[in-house]
Amino acid sequence: MYSKRRRAFALGALALGAFGIGLTEFVVVGMLGPLGADLRVSLPTAGLLVTGYAAAVAVGAPVITAAGARLPRKTMLVVLMSLFITGNVLAALAPGYGVLMAGRVVSALCHGAFMGIGPIMAASLVAPERRSRAIALMMTGLTVSNVVGVPFGTALGLQLGWRSAFWAIALIGAAALAAIVACVPARPDGASHGLGGELAVFRRPQVWLVLTTTMLGWGAAYAAITFLEPMLTRVAGFGASAVPWLLLLFGAGLTGGNLLGGRLADRALVPTLYGTVVAAIAALAGFAFAVHQQLPAAIMVFVLGATGFAMVPVFQTRVMDVAKEAPSLASSVNASAFNVGIALSAWLGGLAIDGGLGLVAPVWIGVALGVAALATAVASRAAELRAAR
Repeated sequence: MYSKRRRAFALGALALGAFGIGLTEFVVVGMLGPLGADLRVSLPTAGLLVTGYAAAVAVGAPVITAAGARLPRKTMLVVLMSLFITGNVLAALAPGYGVLMAGRVVSALCHGAFMGIGPIMAASLVAPERRSRAIALMMTGLTVSNVVGVPFGTALGLQLGWRSAFWAIALIGAAALAAIVACVPARPDGASHGLGGELAVFRRPQVWLVLTTTMLGWGAAYAAITFLEPMLTRVAGFGASAVPWLLLLFGAGLTGGNLLGGRLADRALVPTLYGTVVAAIAALAGFAFAVHQQLPAAIMVFVLGATGFAMVPVFQTRVMDVAKEAPSLASSVNASAFNVGIALSAWLGGLAIDGGLGLVAPVWIGVALGVAALATAVASRAAELRAAR
């Protein structure tokens, strides 16, 4: 086992990579207006830079992981971070919308694969009873990017031009690449099992059930997150100036919830899976009632962040367990499942609002998705126990 200091540096390198990836996913949201005006495209067309990125993550995660199935995992991380830097440099230099979209897609191709392989590397650095905590520490880079990185990147883009945000992200990627090369050990068992071995685990029903649990559970969390700003301003009655502070409160919740979920999962993975999903369902139901008054709404914003992100290391560890002989591709497909869940809940929530059911309707859709996730998690465990007989 590695020394405590070496483990800390290695996990820090992986977290820095996750930070850069989280930043590049959402940074354009706050720059769509100026970006669209500069490139002379409509706001909906500029918005496709977000949709296109998410779609490329969902498709690219399994494809890129499969393409590098025979590479050692550290080598694969280096390749992925190099691809990430290339995509952001391309976006920064883009003469027009098409090249910018291409840069976004190139960056997205590394996202799912990195967030699939990275947790496996993080877990391999520690004793088995601490692997969920290691995964949570790596994922802290992703949560911090939402709390600190995206507002900073948006401010930078608005003050110095949108291209400066992509240059800054490329520099973060370069720092992460150097840190991974220097600090992440090349483990002798760090190679994948080849494409055939990676694909073989998908013959198990429990693998698909775990992936479906991730999709539904994360869709439940994002049902509220996607429409959080209009609910806070139009339902709870907060002013626009209060929203950044409420999002900071939400970010504190998600960071703490992520770390707590990892700690609990190391003690009892399956009970923690059930418990975090139930907690997320309860938080969503509570928020649906609390959002009509400001103080309860503010409290529940923190709770939503904590319960939602407590599921992240749990889902990731669970898929690694059911595909333990060859986890790389399954873990990357799990990253795709997170993004499919986001798209699903946003689509269903939008339909509910357009159908005249009100701004709080997506939260109840989240409750329904959470109940479905819990049922799928139970079915997954039952399939696992049957296979073990």
